[in-house]
Amino acid sequence: MLNRGHALSVTKQAEAAGLARSTVYYLPRVASPADLALMRQFDELHLEFPFAGARMLRRLLAARGSKAGRRHIRTLMQRMRIEALYRRPRTTKPEPGHKVYPYLLRGMEIVRPNQVWAMDITYIPMAKGFVYLAVVLDWFSRRVLSWRVSITMEASFCIAALEDALGRHGKPEIFNTDQGSQFTGAAFTGVLIKNEIAISMDGKGAWRDNVFVERLWRTVKYEQVYLHAYESVPEARASIGRYLDLYNRSRPHASLDGMTPDQAYYGAHGLPPVRLAA
Repeated sequence: MLNRGHALSVTKQAEAAGLARSTVYYLPRVASPADLALMRQFDELHLEFPFAGARMLRRLLAARGSKAGRRHIRTLMQRMRIEALYRRPRTTKPEPGHKVYPYLLRGMEIVRPNQVWAMDITYIPMAKGFVYLAVVLDWFSRRVLSWRVSITMEASFCIAALEDALGRHGKPEIFNTDQGSQFTGAAFTGVLIKNEIAISMDGKGAWRDNVFVERLWRTVKYEQVYLHAYESVPEARASIGRYLDLYNRSRPHASLDGMTPDQAYYGAHGLPPVRLAA
């Protein structure tokens, strides 16, 4: 589709074709081997201890025989888009010009598919580098409605996943995200406003506000990502795609009365409601 010998740069050609740059340059994000090893450990520790901040991660790393300064740990955590998850006063400021919406789901009963969708981004380690995975998830059925892999955290790949989910599955009543700049920017929220979808955003660092996506990350990483050392972005994309398809079709959930996400999404009669914390 793109001609690397053309007078226009590949980036300009991608823009003209409506493609995100992250879908054109199939190279993972590069980091030093030492940083990649630390980031892999951070990822595992964050799943086990989601409330751990830089200080606690430093102690946990030391217990494993790894050493890193707290500032360096904070820098890598920001690069991985992870933070300690716990309820705390909202003291951080959103990106300039970005609106933060209130959390709408506290105490709500989720009783049907397409009532609430959620979206998040996570870090995916590779053999030599890393990429990011974004998914749109139906809260009632836990079904992954769409997903994208990217080498950057630009909003474009999140918008592509959102528009894909809307095109395939209609629209939800409420769409929930965290307060990341990808989700608070006008390009992303504009798609939701245009489709008359209510916007909900997690409290800063509040793990319960997007708990089902956090559970999905744990499942995907332990059952797929950590078992493979992806050599390329296309390999990571294909492998993760196969797993998510299998997850939707074949993975039963105790909370869904033993049904798979596909079964719960397409035939939800008789399932108990999902009750969220007040």
